[in-house]
Amino acid sequence: MSERANVIGLKAPALETVRIGIVGLGVRGRQALDRLLVVPGARVTAVCDVNPARLEGLPGTAFTDWKALCRWDQVDLVYICTDWRSHTPIALESMDCGKHVAVEVPAAGTLEEIWALVRKAEQTRLHCMMLENAVYDRFEQVTLAMARAGVFGDIVHVEGAYLHRLDFNLERWRLQYNREHRGDLYPTHGFGPVCQVLGIHRGDRLTTLVSMDGASFTGKALTGDEHFANADQTCTLLRTQKGKTLLIEHNIMTPRPYSRMYQVVGTAGYAAKYPVPQVCLLSAGGEEILFEGAKLEALQAQYAPVGIPPELRETALAVDGKHGGMDYLMDYRLVQALRKGEALDMDVYDLAEWCALAPLSALSLEMGCAPVAFPDFTAGE
Repeated sequence: MSERANVIGLKAPALETVRIGIVGLGVRGRQALDRLLVVPGARVTAVCDVNPARLEGLPGTAFTDWKALCRWDQVDLVYICTDWRSHTPIALESMDCGKHVAVEVPAAGTLEEIWALVRKAEQTRLHCMMLENAVYDRFEQVTLAMARAGVFGDIVHVEGAYLHRLDFNLERWRLQYNREHRGDLYPTHGFGPVCQVLGIHRGDRLTTLVSMDGASFTGKALTGDEHFANADQTCTLLRTQKGKTLLIEHNIMTPRPYSRMYQVVGTAGYAAKYPVPQVCLLSAGGEEILFEGAKLEALQAQYAPVGIPPELRETALAVDGKHGGMDYLMDYRLVQALRKGEALDMDVYDLAEWCALAPLSALSLEMGCAPVAFPDFTAGE
């Protein structure tokens, strides 16, 4: 047993109304505000941005100092939508001030930051959740329900990715980040859903990682920098304690359709979302049965995701059509768990594991694509 008091299944005192302070009112922050205003039981009591012009006309008390918002006694949950580098400092300060934390992806960029968040959550007994919306996409949610029902048999392999060319004219900062850093820098959209399917730190754990990348063709061409750090394509293989494997890929440079590559491979079946949603199952006689289109819809209708009634998806689509409603469902599940005093769908150990792929992939690459041990952030629990 560890001397640390783990927060697996953490339940906090129920909140009749969840008072939320949003830090960062750029594109993602403003989208979050619009969603949270219509989530039952949520009330935005504070908004914060370094640019006062962004705060004009918004609900709640306005702050330009995020530390002042963290200290304010009218906030229960600090919802962080700032730039990547400031995620961890704001989250740590929020917990020090007695606030639950929801932080945009990636919540942390280094192993030091990741461990700091884990230890702070354990010390304060407060929720610290990363806002990983992809786990609430309908295909991923239904496939998770099917996997838990044993439809695919024993899961032996999963795949996830973040693959599509970014518009660097709009996201110059993202180009600069890849210019300075190497590895899978944005893994969680592909990594999170497949970790849930495997039950990571809920019966199994990640043990070994090895990454490989190619050359930086596009980055060097875009910047003229011969020392551009990140490759066009990065592939990472992982193994779990129970002998399951994962393949995770990252490529934001080359022209290709958007894909999170989501695949689940089991002894009795297979599910894939990209490029065509499909499920393949073995019949009682051992024959393969392929489900696509209307046939797939009928199959999926038999497996309802936990805590998400069908009518809620209609509301989610109306509020959050851009991402198929998954951001709204994420916010809804978070707020309802806090209102009921229940454990969250994603805890601080999910945050740690899903973020850790970035620095660990960089470490593997720096050592010539060598295997790297994956930390057990739960310390054996």
